[in-house]
Amino acid sequence: MPAYTFEAIDAQGQTRKGVIDAETAKAARSTLRAQSLVPLLVEPVKGGGVPGAAGTAKRGGWKNINIYTSRIFSTTALTIWTRQVAGLVSSGLPLERALTALSEEATDERQRNLVASLRSEVNSGSTFSKALSQHPREFSDIYTAVIGAGEQSGNLGVVLERLADDLEERQALRGKLIGAMLYPAIVTLIAIVIVMFLVGYVVPQVANVFAGSKRALPLLTVVMLGISDVVKNYGWLALLVLVAGGIGAKFLLANEAIRQRFDAAVLTLPLVGPLARGYNAARFTGTLAMLAGAGVPILKALQAAAETLGNQAMRADALDALVLVREGAPLASAMAQKKRFPGLVSMFSRLGEQTGQLPVMLQRAAQQLSAEVQRRAFALATILEPLLIVVMGMVVMLIVLAVLLPIIELNQLVR
Repeated sequence: MPAYTFEAIDAQGQTRKGVIDAETAKAARSTLRAQSLVPLLVEPVKGGGVPGAAGTAKRGGWKNINIYTSRIFSTTALTIWTRQVAGLVSSGLPLERALTALSEEATDERQRNLVASLRSEVNSGSTFSKALSQHPREFSDIYTAVIGAGEQSGNLGVVLERLADDLEERQALRGKLIGAMLYPAIVTLIAIVIVMFLVGYVVPQVANVFAGSKRALPLLTVVMLGISDVVKNYGWLALLVLVAGGIGAKFLLANEAIRQRFDAAVLTLPLVGPLARGYNAARFTGTLAMLAGAGVPILKALQAAAETLGNQAMRADALDALVLVREGAPLASAMAQKKRFPGLVSMFSRLGEQTGQLPVMLQRAAQQLSAEVQRRAFALATILEPLLIVVMGMVVMLIVLAVLLPIIELNQLVR
């Protein structure tokens, strides 16, 4: 049954807003009047899709939402919402009633309308996964595939719990990586601002004091004044070159072949490479474990897990492994041929295939890879923090010496 948003006035003269299910807008108004409400505005829920009306999504559904509009579900909000649905469904509540409860409890109007749209699709006979697939911006293909597998197996509640766990683990790993790198990034930014201020403003001001002196300035002071002149005269030009270079690099990396070579080169870097390899491998194995555990066929699971890889070189390897598995090779041997993936992936895949517990073993591999990534990230941050402080101190010391050396020489002349 289609859903309609309404705005009406109750008997006390208060304005009420909400969502109501009805066959038509006229029926919705009649239902509101039966509830002693005076309807002011009744509109179909955006993206709700009237059953049987082909092309509703094309006319103005969520699929055609403005690209400048933010997503309704952030990563955190989607994780919480998935956990809520899982809890309600696992407790025995029918899916339609669970969606109704979540729609009524939603504080954000866009979220309330989206959940009402899902509820109306489910009420009209669509599966939950099909209803979710009508909103690809909010729910990824992997998300809908896992839920579709849960519906087919009859274990939707268990699959939703597993999906919520995966979202939480992925978000926790991402948060820890960002937290580990945040302090070095802040220190670097502050250091650049301080150095630019000292070189562009303080050094020239002090140097003007000795402008009328006949004596030659110390070499360090001369070099620092030269750097200061470059910063003052060409600083904005250098900034524009950096911005243009960044934009150009972005366009270049949009080319699949160039991006793949660039990502392959990143994996060979001494410190960043192992971190990138471990993060992508953890995400790949975690997704593959979740999909396989939900009952998704291994080929489809491999395809979906490969799409989660941000590193194009590793994605190409995963798709090559998919071809090998399709041709009859075991997953372990297919992954062992791809050297960009850590050996842990093929080892646990082999154990899983031998014991018949592939999802469990893949999940253990994902957990170990995640722990290793966190260890490497914190170790890198531990090294970078004092290193940045030492470098910043040395730069500031050179600037201070460039300023003090002429003063020291002048004091010696006075004596």
